Amino acid sequence: MRELREQMLADLQLNGAVPSTQKNYLRIVDNLAKHFNRSPEELGENELKEYLLYLMKERHLSEGTLRFYVAAFKFLYRTTLKRELAVENIRYPRVKRKLPVVLDISEVESLFAVTKNLKHKAILMITYSSGLRVSEAARLKLTDIDSKRMMVRINQGKGGKDRYSILSRTTLDHLRQYWRKYRPTVWLFEGAENNDHIAARTIQCVFHAAKKRAGIKKPASVHTLRHSFATHLVETGTSLHHVQLLLGHRSPTTTTVYLHVSRLNLAQVTSPLDRSAKQIS
Repeated sequence: MRELREQMLADLQLNGAVPSTQKNYLRIVDNLAKHFNRSPEELGENELKEYLLYLMKERHLSEGTLRFYVAAFKFLYRTTLKRELAVENIRYPRVKRKLPVVLDISEVESLFAVTKNLKHKAILMITYSSGLRVSEAARLKLTDIDSKRMMVRINQGKGGKDRYSILSRTTLDHLRQYWRKYRPTVWLFEGAENNDHIAARTIQCVFHAAKKRAGIKKPASVHTLRHSFATHLVETGTSLHHVQLLLGHRSPTTTTVYLHVSRLNLAQVTSPLDRSAKQIS
């Protein structure tokens, strides 16, 4: 099993998989081996399907998580073990399309208003105003803030892709206040340990604490700031193509979800009940 693990790791690295994907794929394969108490080399299609059903019915894993398991299995058997037949008939679970939770701009502003800590406010502001994922906000470096071009560079985002997003003037002003007080050297938001960036989990805690203080009842997470950024751009007339580039979406189809939660077109529609309100009253 150790040799198989080392070979899979080498294959992942040669294929350009980011460290987090390498770690998660290896963990999934380790769990598969522990479940059957056998090396994956000795398993086939039937065992893989049995394990996926166990994860679905006993562990109650989401469709998105199950898709990640299937991806790991397909990589293992196709690339490392060269056994395409073992995964040929294993399909990715269909993911249910859910509309994202979106905060109104007044709710976003209330999050900032109740956050008095300069560092915490800076984190929330740049996460929202540049449409960042929490992991991207955590790994920002000082050199990623381009104040001359008013842009933020995101290095190795999801899928190992670099991109640029916009830098808000309001956020830049606050970042300068933050820098004067905290004087970070490499990472924009330093963590508790020396020479390390802030943990994504810490940012999540900062968001939930602000959400509670602001009295927001929506089932929002820190990722909601990214959804809100995209939706607010669409509502102010920004093209879907530009929103796609700012978010780093591979497919424009992913970005179109924000049309469904935007009030841009719906604001022009009047409910038939309101049209007949005079007759009812």
